[in-house]
Parts: sequence; structure tokens; C-alpha cells
Amino acid sequence: MNTKDYVIFNKLLKISINNKRYDNKQNRGATMNINSSTNLICLLGQPVKQSFSPSIHNYLSQKYNKNNVYMCFDIEKNNLEKAVEGIRAYKIKGCNVTIPYKVEIIKYLDKVDKNALLIGAVNTIKNENNKLIGYNTDGIGFVKSLLDEGYDLKNKKIMILGAGGACRSIAVEISSNNALSIEIRNRSIEGAKEICDIINENFSTKCTYSIKSVDEEDLKHIDILINTTPIGMGNDECPINEDIIPHRDLLVCDIVYKPHETKLLKWAKDNNLKIIYGIGMLINQGILSYSIWENIKLNEEDFIEIKDIYFNSIK
Repeated sequence: MNTKDYVIFNKLLKISINNKRYDNKQNRGATMNINSSTNLICLLGQPVKQSFSPSIHNYLSQKYNKNNVYMCFDIEKNNLEKAVEGIRAYKIKGCNVTIPYKVEIIKYLDKVDKNALLIGAVNTIKNENNKLIGYNTDGIGFVKSLLDEGYDLKNKKIMILGAGGACRSIAVEISSNNALSIEIRNRSIEGAKEICDIINENFSTKCTYSIKSVDEEDLKHIDILINTTPIGMGNDECPINEDIIPHRDLLVCDIVYKPHETKLLKWAKDNNLKIIYGIGMLINQGILSYSIWENIKLNEEDFIEIKDIYFNSIK
């Protein structure tokens, strides 16, 4: 890391933590105490400006009296390797990884957890004595958001939109929960085929893929529709044709959480369908990531309190 990198980093850190306040029942309005022993945890991705992750992790650090600060870094593709080197150089405690780097970042890590290796994507990195270990909490976080709402995945027919890192982890976890079948719809074949190969080789769930656009007939043959693409993130776009009239038993899930009610979920609500919002998965995977970094077990109260913070942030 050259002098210019350190200057930029220090400026970003000052901007991020200046007068930063967190709101919770135990310590409402308290200011974070940043000092020479404060550990940095961060998010790597592009874009990251919409991320709610700093609110999750800075809140948890304050609540559990951990001397951490969480920041977001918007990383250009040609700088990803340098960013990973920076984790070691700055002795960053850990980080989350978001789109579009969950798959590519694996080659720069020292070790990858068995589950993440099967998935082929990483969303959480822990720095253990300058050895970077990759984990994946996305799929577990997503499935928990369904189970918490009383839905069962056993023998369900599922369609997933997209074939990125989130799709990989969700498909593996869904298969672990005995889904009957998964169909991946993606604009290109390569990523979707790779995910299907993982599922078909390791689980009883049957996985297929297609580049065909979703139509009304497709929805008649599935129980759950899941959007794992960034379509709808911060905009008014929908990943499927909104003129489609679906059957009433379809469950629609979107992992996009900003806006809270995406165009896809609005379409589902307008058609009287059951829906799962993306914020549940985000909070679940974040809590699991924090548990990995700090070796502490978090609880349902944490989920509820963070969800309250989220809803207050979008009022």
C-alpha cells in the first residue's frame, strides 16, 4: 500500500465515524468511542452506497461493547486483489463481500470453509492472524427468513432468478432443506449450469436451468419464486413481466431490501400473493457474520432490534 492509499483510507475513516450515532433501547443516541485500539470491519463490493450493513454491525458492536467500526468500500474490479491485500496490511478484523465479488474473491483467500467451498461463493471473511478465511452465511440467512415466517421447503418446486453468488448459496441451502426441484433462470448459461452441477452432484434436489424469460405458464408449475438479481435495487425495475397473472398459491421472495417493497414484491401483493421481504435475509446473514468475527452467539432480540432500526431508517 502506498502513501496515497493510506491518506485516502484515513480520510474515509474520519468521514465514516465522525459524529456517528446509533439508536437502541439500551443506549439511545450514544456516540461510538473510536480510539487507537478500534478494529475495522468492512464491506467490499460495487455498489455499496445503498448498504444497511454498517447499521447492523455498528449497532451490534455497541450493544456487545466490542471496539469495532464498520465501513463500506466501493471497489473497482481491477482493484479487488489489492483490496484483499489491504485486509492483511491494515489488519482488518473481517469483512463482508457483496455483488459482484462473492465468487471472484475466493482465489485471493488463504482458506475457505467447507460449506462456502461447495457453494463456490463467499460473503464473509475472517482475519485470523493474517490468514483470511472465507465463509458463506447468505443461504442460511435466506432460509431462516422463510422458516421464521412458517414456510416449509420440503418437496417444494422453486424458481430462482439470477445465477450469482447469492443464488449459489440459496440453492445449496434450499437443497439441504429437501426442496423437490430448482429451476434457475439467467441471462447466460455458464453460471446457471455450474450451480446446477453442484446441486445435482451433491443433493437429491433436481436442478435445471434456462435463459428463457419467465412467463405465466412457468409460474403454474412452481411453489416459490426467488429473485437473487440486483434488478429492483434502488430503482423501479421488475425482473419479470408485470402483466403476468400468477396462481394464488405462489410465494414470492426478493433478496433486494432497498427499496423495502421492490417492484417484484409490489406485483406480488397486487396479485394477492404471499411475499418474503429481503431485509430478513440481510439481517440473518449479518448476525451470522458477526458471530463468526466475534465468536459470540446472538439471539432473536438482536434480529428484532435491528429490524426496528431498519424500519426507522426508511420512514
